[in-house]
Amino acid sequence: KKPAFSSCQKLHYVPSLRQHSVTSIPEASILLRPEAREPNMSSATFACAAALLLHGETHGFSPHGFATRSLPNIPATGWRQSNIFSTAEDVSTVKDDPPSKTFLKKEREAIAKKKDFLRGAGVFKDVKTGVTAAMKDQFDSTLLNEIKESSNYMVVKGDIEFYLAKDYGFCWGVERSINLAYSALETFPEANFHITNELIHNPMVNDKLHEKNVNFIAKDEENNKDFSDIKKGDVVMLPAFGATLDEMKMLDTKGVKVVDTTCPWVAKVWNTVHTHQVRGLTSIIHGKYLHEETMATKSMCETYICVKNIDEAEMVADFMINAEPGDGKAEAFLDHFKKACSPHFDPHVHLTKIGLANQTTMYKKETRAIGQLLQKTVMKKFGPENINDHYYEFDTICDATQVRQDAVEELCNMHDDPSKPSLDLILVVGGFDSSNTAHLLEIPQMRGVRSFHINESACITAENTIKHRTVDGDIIVEPFLSDVNPRKDGSKLRIGVTSGASTPDKEVQDALSQIIMLQKLFHTINV
Repeated sequence: KKPAFSSCQKLHYVPSLRQHSVTSIPEASILLRPEAREPNMSSATFACAAALLLHGETHGFSPHGFATRSLPNIPATGWRQSNIFSTAEDVSTVKDDPPSKTFLKKEREAIAKKKDFLRGAGVFKDVKTGVTAAMKDQFDSTLLNEIKESSNYMVVKGDIEFYLAKDYGFCWGVERSINLAYSALETFPEANFHITNELIHNPMVNDKLHEKNVNFIAKDEENNKDFSDIKKGDVVMLPAFGATLDEMKMLDTKGVKVVDTTCPWVAKVWNTVHTHQVRGLTSIIHGKYLHEETMATKSMCETYICVKNIDEAEMVADFMINAEPGDGKAEAFLDHFKKACSPHFDPHVHLTKIGLANQTTMYKKETRAIGQLLQKTVMKKFGPENINDHYYEFDTICDATQVRQDAVEELCNMHDDPSKPSLDLILVVGGFDSSNTAHLLEIPQMRGVRSFHINESACITAENTIKHRTVDGDIIVEPFLSDVNPRKDGSKLRIGVTSGASTPDKEVQDALSQIIMLQKLFHTINV
């Protein structure tokens, strides 16, 4: 309803009387209170809309915005709501706002806005060209470029056919992270450098940083770190996985420059769990609770529980459906998840409203299966009509992870095609502690294709053995090629090749060169 208003009166929007002195507000003012604002309407929109309602005059109106003639100091803004309500009250009758909730995202953003918190390529634009050239020289591969130029991503070398996955290797986020790290080293050549974790999970890249005298912060098995070596004026790099909020707060007090190389896809997950906090949801994180990325993500959550696979997700679903207060199931549940959930986690309370997020490098099909399981569980527990009140899901599966997994599926399809010779094996190249690389191995293993995950070319030896990581995480050595000599029927060895998102092309080339040399060596011996 329209209150009495004269053209000489001032319009005040006061979000909180804690921040404004009552005596500073003119006596004849119209006071706009937050309670009158429609949901999701910004303060600026509310003020403009109220001014329009009260004055009834505009000096321009369009779908894109309007400005008031009588109140030129009110900012123009988009017209977002049609139902505008305004109240005029005596200042003495206005009650103070309740304390506002502190969101973890706001704390992170406040730190990130400071001048010594450096992120984005624009900060290092003066050295970008040189750094990009250095990365190309260190990590590029003539062999893989040759394969990519072929129509079917295949090349023949001697008696071997190599089939390269259509999507493989360095993702944009990893390249960005390395570029920022190298750029910082070029920009601050005299500074002492530290990094809070491995930059990425690849030995070649991390060895390059060791060579540049970057100090890798020591940590124990629980990821507890010793930051005592960091001094004022040093430069500290945050890896592609990000850093925990506590680490960011601690570094903020140290007087250091922080170079943030966090992958934007990881930050996207943080925005999702922020939405969970705003909605009062518990974040169900599909990830490994001690993985660096998940450590950072859960630090951005108010309430969370990590599930590493579908089996643990089924434990959560079973509790939601079948557990009752006092039946003892909560104790057993918390004993299993004691290291994977937030402090003071109460499954009877915190599993009534949930949202799903994931470690960006997890197996996409499993994440989707977990999402479907949780949706069905919520509908069974609370009814389909109430699902939006109890469940929220936003796709946080990294595009780079997804397309690399899809490309390995294509290699497996080639193996299973009865019209073509099957692959002899699939070689997966990437760090042994690389989660996304480990999930690439799972695909051919589940499809029954002989496959090996190696972390460097030295895993393949002249004795025809291979050191590789199994899907269970064991590192074993076994005989490699069962047929290294030319086949009697004239057919060639057919090897599928892929690599993790943190693996340089040069690393893959070195591994393929080892296989080529191995085949030549055994052919020479047996001639």
